[in-house]
Amino acid sequence: MKVKRTYKLSADTVATVKRLVEEKHVAASQDALVEDAINEYVGILRDAEEARQWSRAADDPIFQAESDSIDVAFASDDAHAWDA
Repeated sequence: MKVKRTYKLSADTVATVKRLVEEKHVAASQDALVEDAINEYVGILRDAEEARQWSRAADDPIFQAESDSIDVAFASDDAHAWDA
């Protein structure tokens, strides 16, 4: 469901959106371009948070111990998969 919403943007931003749609054809409409850009930004934020979590996990001895035990438990299966 689409919802109409008004935002105040700089004139330069509005002109850029219009140019990207009308001249570069990067999206079907200005609304679609804005929606795509927001979705991409959300993805960037999500990926950055996931990277922070993995970084913390690398320093977590409990996580590392569990990861090591999984590596040991599946070492044979992994070896067979890599040989295939």
